[in-house]
Amino acid sequence: MGTGIRRTAIASTTALLLCLGAIGTASADQDAPESSANGSDQAVDGDFIAAQDTVEINDRDGWDEGDAENVIRPSICSGPQTWVEIASKKNYHVPSWWNGTKYKDGPGGDMTVVVTKSGTITAEVTGTVGAEANMVIAAAKSSVSYKIAGSVQITTGHTYTHDVARHKYGHLQYGSWGYKVTWEKYRRKGSGCNGGTLIDSGTATLPTKETGWKYRETSS
Repeated sequence: MGTGIRRTAIASTTALLLCLGAIGTASADQDAPESSANGSDQAVDGDFIAAQDTVEINDRDGWDEGDAENVIRPSICSGPQTWVEIASKKNYHVPSWWNGTKYKDGPGGDMTVVVTKSGTITAEVTGTVGAEANMVIAAAKSSVSYKIAGSVQITTGHTYTHDVARHKYGHLQYGSWGYKVTWEKYRRKGSGCNGGTLIDSGTATLPTKETGWKYRETSS
């Protein structure tokens, strides 16, 4: 065989090998088959991400370093509103003024009394209308005592005995062991973010569900 013929054969063989190499590379780039549970081969999902491809996403420098910072939250305000606050309180025996619940005896000795007439002791709130009075009672019930009520029923009975000092007169008055309070009413306008404005105030005498006799003495 001549030199020219050999060179032509080598060139053809080289081109054929290069072509086969390209075909092999293209096949390798496609999805490799994956064995399923039943033994058949399936193509791997094209969205599969190799472990090495996640390094840059999961290992960002400084991502978890530094102190935690407070999340800035928007200011949330309650909007326009009106409310009542209890400014002061003191214990107060709220009397039941009707006959059959108040007695005087003496001088000296002892006195025995009993409630002979039933009735109702009602809260008294100055400077208000009905709805506002209910706001005062609710505020006092929340901040002073849960026993506070708008009204308390008094039933007959409850006998009581008390000694009277020599030459003194004893007074026994039935009623409720309640409170005297001062109250203030505020109003907040607009978004409700600013402080309230005082718009009303007054006093209140508030009974509780605890009732009983209160004793005092006088010289006459």
